[in-house]
Amino acid sequence: MTESTTARPPAAPHICASSHCDCGLTRRDMLRLGALATSGIAAPLLFANDARAQAFKGDDQPVKIGYLPITDATPLLVAHGRGLFEKQGLKAEAPRLFRSWAQIVEAFVSGQVNVIHLLTPATLWVRYGSKFPAKIVAWNHINGSALTVLPEVNSIAELGGKTVAVPFWYSVHNILLQDVLRKEGLTAVTRAREAAIGPKEVNLVVLAPAEMVSALASKAIAGFIVAEPFNAAAELAGVGKILRFSGDVWKDHACCVTFLAERDLAERPEWSQRVTNAIVQGQLWTRDNRLETASLLSSTGERRYTPHPARTLAKVLAATDYADYEAKGIVRNKGWHQRRIDFQPYPYASYTEQLVRSIKATKVEGDTSFLDRLDPKFVAQDLVDTRFVRKAIDSVGGPGVFGVPADYTRRETLIA
Repeated sequence: MTESTTARPPAAPHICASSHCDCGLTRRDMLRLGALATSGIAAPLLFANDARAQAFKGDDQPVKIGYLPITDATPLLVAHGRGLFEKQGLKAEAPRLFRSWAQIVEAFVSGQVNVIHLLTPATLWVRYGSKFPAKIVAWNHINGSALTVLPEVNSIAELGGKTVAVPFWYSVHNILLQDVLRKEGLTAVTRAREAAIGPKEVNLVVLAPAEMVSALASKAIAGFIVAEPFNAAAELAGVGKILRFSGDVWKDHACCVTFLAERDLAERPEWSQRVTNAIVQGQLWTRDNRLETASLLSSTGERRYTPHPARTLAKVLAATDYADYEAKGIVRNKGWHQRRIDFQPYPYASYTEQLVRSIKATKVEGDTSFLDRLDPKFVAQDLVDTRFVRKAIDSVGGPGVFGVPADYTRRETLIA
């Protein structure tokens, strides 16, 4: 049974700082995902998906959102909270909150949810590793993640010999962290908790985002790289500090994207268009209503979409202290003029191509043989369907509304 809740804060997490733990959430979930790659295990989930899909005709299918309590899910939750799906003529169920990426993938494959936000590299694993037919239809945000460390850690070099957590092997966080470590002469390893770690090695472990702040507070890890607002939460609690923002390494990158099943894109194109319209409208509203968005998503909001206080979410969504990070040297690329998190929905082909090249150079646990067969240009065309997001952007004023070039192209900038 997939663990989830309906728009309520998750229970207190199990803390496990080892990717080899036999009792923790991480180990179980990685086994689940590995099992999805075998037809014998995946078949019942796919059958359940088929049965659910056939229960509805055309646009009668309700929008069933699956999400993690991170700011990457903002457009989906704003679209729901502001009634934007209903304004598009769709029915929308209460969003379902999951505790880990493995759980949300399992729920998506089995059809329990049909609109999810997912780590961009994880979409590669779902489509090409597990061979589940789904596609990216839009970005959810740009930037919005950071590397947070213990207060006594003052540089990347000081992470040598220590343990750092990532939210998932197939994540932009893992890619960027390993890139930064390499530039500092450090080697990423994955070892059991009791194993020795060399002074030039950094041990990587997978933790669910909700577990990271408490793991840092207990010093089970020396740092973590993850989506907001967990970095802001660690700052406000005084248990950690920002060492680098992810957007200061890869300019205006996307961690999470909106992911839909290919069946819905093919058989329910109008439904897919309306879903995308609502999500794009949610992003546009968020850009102009950042404090209101923090309140809407907070633990004191009417729907309690996340367990986070409005103050924590506002520190991310409506940040006014970015200049302070620049003054302290935390933000190195001052000319990029970025926000801590921002929102624009168009999925650039150049980004997808670079993502494929980058994940191939990143240490990832499990069977990665499918990555060797991926061609960046092919993936940019095959994994992403831009038909719906282009129409949605046009309907709200065109690409200029989001600061996107009229030709929908850009050049990727990565500086570790």
